[in-house]
Amino acid sequence: MSTAALGTVALALSVVAGIPSASAQDFPGVDEVVSSPNMRLIANIPATDPLAGEASIGTDIAFQGNFAFVGNYLGFTIYDIRNPHRPRIFSQVLCPGSQNDVSVSGDLLFLSTDSRRTDNSCNSTAVTDTTSPYWEGIKIFDISDKRAPRYVQSVETDCGSHTHTLVPEANGHGHGLGADSTDGRGRDRSVYLYVSSYAPNPALARCQPPHDSISIIKVPVRNPAAASVVAKPVLFPDGGNPGVVAPFPNGRTATSGCHDLTVYPEKNLMAGACMGDGVLFDISDREAPRTVSRVQDLTNFAFWHSATFNNDGTKVVFTDELGGGGAPTCNAEIGQLRGADGIYDIVGTGDQRRLEFRSYFKISRFQTDTENCVAHNGSLIPVRGKDIMVQAWYQGGMQVWDFTDSRNPREIGFLERGPLPQAGIGGEWSVYWYNGFIYGSDITKGFDVVELSDPLTNPARHVRFDELNVQTQSHFDRH
Repeated sequence: MSTAALGTVALALSVVAGIPSASAQDFPGVDEVVSSPNMRLIANIPATDPLAGEASIGTDIAFQGNFAFVGNYLGFTIYDIRNPHRPRIFSQVLCPGSQNDVSVSGDLLFLSTDSRRTDNSCNSTAVTDTTSPYWEGIKIFDISDKRAPRYVQSVETDCGSHTHTLVPEANGHGHGLGADSTDGRGRDRSVYLYVSSYAPNPALARCQPPHDSISIIKVPVRNPAAASVVAKPVLFPDGGNPGVVAPFPNGRTATSGCHDLTVYPEKNLMAGACMGDGVLFDISDREAPRTVSRVQDLTNFAFWHSATFNNDGTKVVFTDELGGGGAPTCNAEIGQLRGADGIYDIVGTGDQRRLEFRSYFKISRFQTDTENCVAHNGSLIPVRGKDIMVQAWYQGGMQVWDFTDSRNPREIGFLERGPLPQAGIGGEWSVYWYNGFIYGSDITKGFDVVELSDPLTNPARHVRFDELNVQTQSHFDRH
């Protein structure tokens, strides 16, 4: 989600005031849970102190063993999911800083801060002017004792860290590094963090335009306190998509950095959702990503938000966060092409690979004109031979859909809540499949667990991951 969207939801909602809506009986009641027959909400844990209250916003999720790590604008929570029907809070860390995008690797947890803070501590306060000193970037925690995570180090990055992506070394061994700190040949192992940030401002000391780059942090696993920025590659030497300034919903965001990066380390590939551009990169050299193919959608995409490879690494699903996540874009007025997913095939080989558009996909159920709804964070459901995804749509809930045929995606199931009691930001931020269940981070309602029972997806119940950071994909056939 765009940080700015949180402060402008009233504007976004007022822009579409007066749009004809379906009659009230066409929509679920306030907070009512409705779903297709194959999906069922089996557990929910509301936000609790110290991560509750007006500033509480649930964000991204990472997994390890029997634990889920869930970000919140106020910090992060570790949930024990040993029994998915009865998850419980294992520990919480109060550490305010917007987004608080989270990933885990072995005994380390990484947390993004994309708001200017007085310092790098968890006791910092927000900086609201443009002249005072400030800090934003990545925080690193030791989670070897999950009941008492320990803050280890911070790394400042230009324009902060809206999101980050965990990337193992090129000689790493797959999806997660586990607890090992060496590479099997006695050498100390490192992980990289690719930090995405955007929206430069000439008034900010550490966020000067142009900002057509990412920050690459190298973290020695055995000595995380030595983490540092080792490269700041410029990804858009031509400046990227210049964008179009126009009233909602017809504007397109100019490229000034990336919002989200997804890597497929085994294939040395990365897909970048970079505001006005969708990009395929070669990451054989972890410190020097190289552009292979770049696409723009000048008709329907407003803000390239996130990317997901299929299991074979031959397709990419890009999401468009039309309205910055704060607008009701799942209605008849906006239609089925804006605020949708875009499905692209990767064709060709080597440096001749290119992204080719195949189709759009969007939820078929209209939402009310007070519900923020647009494509957001999701993950593959590991069904061998199929391309199936579960995805968040804010107040549009969660959707399970099949894009095995890139030109003809189709819905498998859905679950959503009715509108919030008052107009505002809400709904599922991230919805991911992990070891047989779907887990959701709802902005206002907390942590959700959903059971999916369908002949198409049931084979995935037997696939097990030891660690899952969704933006770090691996071939699930070996799990």
